[in-house]
Amino acid sequence: MKSLELLIERIILSARWILVVFYMGLAAALGVYAIAFLYKFAKVAGSVFVLDEAEMILAMLGLIDAALVASLIVMVMISGYENFVSRFDGHDSGEISWLGKLDSGSLKIKVASSIVAISSIHLLQIFLNMQQYDGTRLMWATLMHLAFVVSALMLGFLEQIMTKLKA
Repeated sequence: MKSLELLIERIILSARWILVVFYMGLAAALGVYAIAFLYKFAKVAGSVFVLDEAEMILAMLGLIDAALVASLIVMVMISGYENFVSRFDGHDSGEISWLGKLDSGSLKIKVASSIVAISSIHLLQIFLNMQQYDGTRLMWATLMHLAFVVSALMLGFLEQIMTKLKA
């Protein structure tokens, strides 16, 4: 019976390597997103003398939004791999020493913070184009943003409680 238990445990532990497929898919998606970013950047650069100030601000917010989404993908890939699959080689050399600071608790807070930042940019874009939206859509966008803010604050608060309990 003990050998069956050991076999099951080995299978379950080995199954974590299936996550590599997801992280590789995210890396490929990041490459595709980088191409989309370059296309968007080329469109903005090509119309730099045509856009008025408000349109240029909206275009820049779109580029910032893309950078935040890309950073979020990288955070999830690296910390997910590091936390759930395997440690990166060279972790002790200092080259990638910052990886150890992305445990699952801090990752949740960083992801929530990134989502709040992305939501803030979207909300700002909506408010800068307010004439295109009705009051109901503005209200729902604001409420969704507030839900993200409250969720991020609660995650931070819970992480702080958990840190104090561990100490």
